[in-house]
Amino acid sequence: MAADPMVVFRGRQFWLNSLMLQDQPSRTAQRVAQRRAAHQVWDNPRIFDDPIALKIIPRDMAAELSGSRASDSAPARSLRAFVAARSRFAEDHLGEAWSRGVRQYVVLGAGLDTFAYRNPYADLQVFEVDFPATQAWKRKCLEAGGIAIPQTLTFAPVDFETHTLADGLASAGFKPDDPAFFSWLGVVPYLAEQTVLETLRWIASLGPKHGVAFDYAVPRASLDFFNRLAFDAIAARVARAGEPFLSFFDPPTLSGKLRQMGFTQHEDLSSAEINGRYFNGRADKLHIRGKLGRLMCAQR
Repeated sequence: MAADPMVVFRGRQFWLNSLMLQDQPSRTAQRVAQRRAAHQVWDNPRIFDDPIALKIIPRDMAAELSGSRASDSAPARSLRAFVAARSRFAEDHLGEAWSRGVRQYVVLGAGLDTFAYRNPYADLQVFEVDFPATQAWKRKCLEAGGIAIPQTLTFAPVDFETHTLADGLASAGFKPDDPAFFSWLGVVPYLAEQTVLETLRWIASLGPKHGVAFDYAVPRASLDFFNRLAFDAIAARVARAGEPFLSFFDPPTLSGKLRQMGFTQHEDLSSAEINGRYFNGRADKLHIRGKLGRLMCAQR
C-alpha cells in the first residue's frame, strides 16, 4: 500500500482557495453544472451526453436554459466547450481504463459531477471525494432532482483539516492495491502547485494500472497579447468569486515531472488539439477560444 502523503489535500487552505467557502456551495461547481446542462440543450451535435445535467441543477435554472440563449456570448460558448470537452476526455479515458480491467473510479472534487448516476459499467465502483458540506449540498440537489443514488457509488467526505485523501478513500472502502482511474476536473488551477504535484505523486505511488485525467492552466507569460487579455478577464472573475487561480504549468515541464513520478504514458492536449478532436467541422462553430487551458491524462 502506498504511503499516506501528509501534504495531499491537508488543511483548510485547500478548500478556501479552490472549490468552496466554509459551509457554502462552490460557485465554480454551480457554474460548471450550468454549463454542462447548457451544452445538452443549446449545442447540436453534443460532444458529451449527460441526461442528468438538467436534473441536478435548480429547476428555475433548467427552465431558463431551456427557454432562452440571450446570454450566450462568445466567451461563454468557449468555456462551455471546454467544460464539455474535459468531461468527454476524462470519460473516454475511463472507458479505456475499464477495458484494461480497472474497476475503481475516483472523482476528486466531485462537485455536481453526474457520472455516478449514469454509470454504464455495472462492475465499476465510483468514489466521490469532496468536503462534507459540499456533499451535503449535492445530496439536496440529487433529492430535489429525483436522482437515485446507485449502489455503485460511495461518497468519500473528507475534512481536509484533519484527514488526508488517502484517509478518506480508505474509510470509504477504496482498495489502493487494485487499479483505479482518477478524474480531477476544474480543480487544479485553484490549488497551490505543491498540492497538485503531491497529489499526482501519491496517485503514481499506488502502482501500475493507475491513471488520472485533469485539466490545467498555462502560465500567463507564455501567452500572446490577446490571450493575456482573455486570461486577465477570467482570472479577475474567479478572484472576485473568492476562488482565484493559484497554479500554472508549462506543458513540457509538467510532462517531465509526471515521468519522474513514474507515469509511463501521458496525453496532453492543447486547445487547438481539443478543437480538432471534438469540434471539427461543426455548423454551429462551437469551439474553444484561446490557449489558456489544456487536458492531460497520465497513466502508469
